[in-house]
Amino acid sequence: MNNKVTNILLVGVGGQGTLLASEVLSEVLMLAGFDVKKAEVHGMAQRGGSVVSHVRFGQKVYSAIIPEGETDILFGFELLESFRYLPLLCKGGLAIVNDLKILPPSVALGQEAYPENIPDKILSAFPASKVINGMALAMDAGNPRTVNTVLLGALSNTLDISEDLWKEAMVKLVPAKFITENLKAFELGRNAC
Repeated sequence: MNNKVTNILLVGVGGQGTLLASEVLSEVLMLAGFDVKKAEVHGMAQRGGSVVSHVRFGQKVYSAIIPEGETDILFGFELLESFRYLPLLCKGGLAIVNDLKILPPSVALGQEAYPENIPDKILSAFPASKVINGMALAMDAGNPRTVNTVLLGALSNTLDISEDLWKEAMVKLVPAKFITENLKAFELGRNAC
């Protein structure tokens, strides 16, 4: 009996919807019949600090924390955060990354430089990865705050789970007044890769 555990690490900056995305992802996986464990780490600032969420699923999962170097999918909401956690990806892993720069205070104050060519570095190290202009797609969906749902749409292409389960989870967890634009954002993300 195969007890392969799949590990997805979600990384971003506070206020990007990383935690809602991890909630939706976990719900989808439970609806699909998997045992799911989730753990979250919030940065110093509620908005603007680093946010990391571990999601692990399989037939039976014993720990919520992904062992170092065993991340199968890095799901990044911001380029620099994605780049920082790239070393945790396993060999043959992939990253799904939003092509967005949010300058950390040290860069905004001119104390450090923002690394150049992050998308190229990600794709060079993990060729199966996808870098998506999530903001442009979210704007097409009618709301810039749907970037997280755009990215979930892109992620959904990498997991063998019915699209209906994704939509069921979103209807359950996304506030009703935002569901139409989130469903559109999800479709745009699915079609982006």
